[in-house]
Amino acid sequence: MYAIMYTGELTTICMKPSKFFSITEARKNIFKIANEVQKSGHYYTLTENGRPKVVLMSADGFESWQETLEVMSEMPDLMDDIRRFEEDKRTGKVNDYITLEELTAEILKKENELSSNNRRGSKKANP
Repeated sequence: MYAIMYTGELTTICMKPSKFFSITEARKNIFKIANEVQKSGHYYTLTENGRPKVVLMSADGFESWQETLEVMSEMPDLMDDIRRFEEDKRTGKVNDYITLEELTAEILKKENELSSNNRRGSKKANP
């Protein structure tokens, strides 16, 4: 089991290999396991009669998996789109793009201009 996380390069594997415990052993070590799964990428597979039965991970990790699955179901071609963009960027096909920070700054600038224009317009309307 692993998670795929986009970090500017296409993918990063961010789950560590599972640690296995029998359910009986896990019961004896539940507080240790609960603390360990809070670390990023850690999870445990609990077994019964030698077969995987349950996976324990942090609540934050579980929520992240749910969000990832939701996004991937809503945008099934997302990874292909990212791959194409990375290739286009690498080959110079795409070299004029705007970052999120630049987009945010541009939006704030336009909002400030509109707000400033609205204030000036209301002063003229109320002499």
